[in-house]
Amino acid sequence: MNLGVRDRVALVTGGSQGIGRAIAIALAREGARVGVTYRTNQEKADAVAAGIRDEGSDAVALPLELSSDDSISAAVDALVKRWGRVDILVLNAVQWASHRVGRAPAFEDLARDEWRALLRSNIEGSYAITQAVLPYMRQRGWGRMVTISSIVAHDGMRGVAWYATVKSAMHGLTRSLASEVGSDGILVNVVMAGPTLSDRTRSVVPPAALDGYARLSPIRRLLTPDDLAATVAFLCSAANTSITGEVIRVSGGLRMPSQSLSSAVAPEAAALTATHR
Repeated sequence: MNLGVRDRVALVTGGSQGIGRAIAIALAREGARVGVTYRTNQEKADAVAAGIRDEGSDAVALPLELSSDDSISAAVDALVKRWGRVDILVLNAVQWASHRVGRAPAFEDLARDEWRALLRSNIEGSYAITQAVLPYMRQRGWGRMVTISSIVAHDGMRGVAWYATVKSAMHGLTRSLASEVGSDGILVNVVMAGPTLSDRTRSVVPPAALDGYARLSPIRRLLTPDDLAATVAFLCSAANTSITGEVIRVSGGLRMPSQSLSSAVAPEAAALTATHR
């Protein structure tokens, strides 16, 4: 499918694995040039970029620390220096603290310093990246931004308060930003992902939880990263001419069924909504 992104320049944060990797590859296969960011695993990011180049497009791996303004500026500057602009921004990266989703302490036991660090790195980091790329989009009169969220931001689930808060904040930012930049040809959306099967998911989530979600899903399977990537690629393309300010649920029709799962499985199942990166 020709989505009209050939030679566009895309920045995909957290693009070294999972959904981010699938998005980077999907955009590259449509002809975009892609910056793939990573926080710690340069080897994986380099492999994604090399694979894209092997298929005939162009890509580069870039380090990015959400909690560092200097790191954000350096990543965007490197992309602009290489290709002259940024047309597409996909905010997929999440900066985790010591507790993964579904394994955090009780809400009242989560230290306030940790809570603040999580919100600042993820919300302020995403805000800073958006500010950094927006002038290039305005200058060219064209741009697409998509944030990857989770259905826990809408449905809720125990043990995920900070994660749901971070993602909900991005929903509000997206809706407001869409109103501000739409007249400049820039469309801004959120893709709210349901439980997604990836290599990391298989390594941390028990088979019982995976099977439980698959049985409860109307499509009788878990999403794959490619399912999400296809939606994101369309929203980031010239084929999307009017969808903006939307929070688009891509979950296979599944609502978070924590009450339907045993107490032993529910914490691990919660992790399934956030281990796709």
